[in-house]
Amino acid sequence: MDTVSGEGKARSRGNVPLIGRLLTACCQEGGSSFAGCEKAFILPGGAAWPQAGRNANRFGLAMLTSPIAERLLPIGLLLISNVFMTFAWYGHLKFKAAPLWLVVLASWGIALIEYCFAVPANRYGHAVYSAAQLKTIQEVITLAVFVAFSMLYLKEGVSLTTIAGFALIAAGAALVFRG
Repeated sequence: MDTVSGEGKARSRGNVPLIGRLLTACCQEGGSSFAGCEKAFILPGGAAWPQAGRNANRFGLAMLTSPIAERLLPIGLLLISNVFMTFAWYGHLKFKAAPLWLVVLASWGIALIEYCFAVPANRYGHAVYSAAQLKTIQEVITLAVFVAFSMLYLKEGVSLTTIAGFALIAAGAALVFRG
């Protein structure tokens, strides 16, 4: 691993994607958060994080060292992923005349996009949340997205008993964060 101290020069990592270098650096640092990752982060052109200056903000990387951003980034990514997955699972209900094989293929394509958000959400999120907490966050987001989807896209009403049931699930989810 090419790590860079504050005084050293960064070495190019070839064709390794930028995010791959960040994840590799974080994993090899062994930390439970993004703190310390900046020591091994190599920006395009070979500049290391400490020497990157304003480029760090240009690439949107400075936010990863913020404790609030560490907690919000996975939630935002899970929200986006759940919107895609809800469309993959239920969007076809408006197209009942479409052949099933086509619906499955379209849903699979949408789910692939969903995975592009869910996997990074869980990777980043596991630095600050346990796996059980990430799953709980995902389930609560799923319920909220589904209610909005059901009302706005499918034009179906949501009964008070359904909302009460979802509230009980959310209350159960809160217990996961207490322990």
